[in-house]
Amino acid sequence: MNGQQHSRIVGFIWNIADDVLRDVYVRGKYRDVILPMTVLRRFDAILESTKAGVLDMKARLDKMGVTHQDMALRQAANQAFYNTSPFTLRDLQARTSQQQLKDDFEAYLDSYSPNVQDILENFEFRHQIPRLSKADALGSLIEKFLDPTINLSPYPVQNLDGSEKLPGLDNHAMGTIFEELVRKFNEENNEEAGEHWTPRDAVRLMARLIFLPIADKIESGTYLLYDGACGTGGMLTVAEDTLKELATERAKEVSTHLYGQEINGETYAICKADLLLKGEGEAADNIIGGPEYSTLSNDAFPSREFDFMLSNPPYGKSWSGDLERMGGKNGMKDPRFTTRHGGESEYSLVTRSSDGQMLFLANLLSKMKHGTALGSRIAEVHNGSSMFAGDAGQGESNIRRWIIENDWLEAIVALPLNMFYNTGIATYIWVLSNRKPEHRRGKVQLIDATQWFKPLRKNLGQKNCELSDEDIEKICATFLAFTITEQSKIFPNAAFGYWKCTVERPLRFAGVDPGRSYAAKEIKALKESAARGEDGLPVVNKIHMRGVAADPIRGLFECTIQGEPRVVEYEPDPDLRDTEQVPLLEDAGIDGFMRREVLPHAADAWYLPNSVKIGYEISFTRHFYKPSIPRSLGEIRADILAVDAEAEGLLATILGASM
Repeated sequence: MNGQQHSRIVGFIWNIADDVLRDVYVRGKYRDVILPMTVLRRFDAILESTKAGVLDMKARLDKMGVTHQDMALRQAANQAFYNTSPFTLRDLQARTSQQQLKDDFEAYLDSYSPNVQDILENFEFRHQIPRLSKADALGSLIEKFLDPTINLSPYPVQNLDGSEKLPGLDNHAMGTIFEELVRKFNEENNEEAGEHWTPRDAVRLMARLIFLPIADKIESGTYLLYDGACGTGGMLTVAEDTLKELATERAKEVSTHLYGQEINGETYAICKADLLLKGEGEAADNIIGGPEYSTLSNDAFPSREFDFMLSNPPYGKSWSGDLERMGGKNGMKDPRFTTRHGGESEYSLVTRSSDGQMLFLANLLSKMKHGTALGSRIAEVHNGSSMFAGDAGQGESNIRRWIIENDWLEAIVALPLNMFYNTGIATYIWVLSNRKPEHRRGKVQLIDATQWFKPLRKNLGQKNCELSDEDIEKICATFLAFTITEQSKIFPNAAFGYWKCTVERPLRFAGVDPGRSYAAKEIKALKESAARGEDGLPVVNKIHMRGVAADPIRGLFECTIQGEPRVVEYEPDPDLRDTEQVPLLEDAGIDGFMRREVLPHAADAWYLPNSVKIGYEISFTRHFYKPSIPRSLGEIRADILAVDAEAEGLLATILGASM
């Protein structure tokens, strides 16, 4: 199929909406009818040649009392789907009564195989039939899709002399047409497009970042691809095409199995339908979705591991409902989100309930292959908060720590602003692998690709730019080169980590006895009556037994008690309590940091060793900040004098005109 034929068919189907649905639906709802009808027309055309065989098989199975008929009917249809209705769409076209047409069309839909029923249910297409019938539009809709000037069948239409009138559409061509319709509808409804559909330029970049580093290591065989928030399936199909293209260039033969999960019913239906339209029935069976299949609370593939994974999870979206279904934060037992790390047997990866995007990344990481030469490679889109949200010890920081300390993070790529349809915020691609090449081990690459883009002639929602093929190649070349440039920075893993510790200072009161310890009740009374101040004496709350060594930086101070040197602890002043973040790369550790940065300003300060937590955060802004050079004083003075002169001239003109 050439580009002209492709465009003509897409344009024809697109125009059906205006011809038939204009007065029945608002424009934003055209897709609710056109997409499922496109799927049905294609299925109907494919099944037409085996219809008699399927009906015969159905009759025999019923006669024998066979309950599980699905596989036998698939074989009879020679497809991954079938229809046991005696009707085809052409038969229904001849109905003159609207009620009869409605009844027969519903019976026709009810006769499709379970996988098609799943698609229709999630499209909620049956809800449209009463409306179409009442508006007398159902017959016109069917008639339009059967128009003799277009052919959605895989078989060519011939002239009377046997010559080809219209070429047939192979599965790939039909899938391309369907994806183009989805894209056009998404762009027309751009206020919600980005929620379920990632721009193809971003997907192509993600696929190449995953495959290019190991392209020469790909062997002939079977590979499993997974997307935990698969939307309409674009990431899976682009990744599949990229893998096969790279393998073919290297004389390798690969097959793929696609797996995906999607909570939104309509986009799940589109994804599954697209795969069936392309003839990928097995892949369609591996797409699980609908409102009951949230990836976070209802993992559809708990025992699967995958070679390559891509995803664009929702960000800034609450997952409190999932959290409640999973037993709450304290009752969470899902092994994807509670693991062993850093000496902790139950290391929590559970994030704030207001944003679950990092949990989608944890889900992918839980499905990595650890026993193969290539391991697993991952690319996932995130907004900026994934790099810094969450304090040390909290879920987001714990996930970053878990990733970086396991040396899985290869790179983060900052994308241009306004790349996506429904948001103008900064977005980033995280690239991860559990088989880092030697030269990348122990390091993380940050790439600033924010200036590599091509402006769009017309905005698509908030998307006003795209990555050209040249931009994609430039980003990938920078990634593969792994060198330090203006747009590429390389850091040791520990550069992103820090110790967070609580720094205390003693509670001081005038008139306290420094030679004794005070009980909690006494300290409470002092707080209510005594005068506090920097000039007061520190309150002792514990006197250690003889033999304990003094360690002032950790709160163990040497003091004279009843004429003897003893080690004591002071009651901390909550009003003076502070926290410090100490970089993991600090040569002298927390002690050295305290001596250099804290004690010169507060000689009586100490930190609590049991308060120390390890956190990780990544600051793109700090590493790629470019300070602007301030203007010289001479330039500023010249501008002021020019403005002053202009103001004097205007004033003279005004005064002259008024005289």
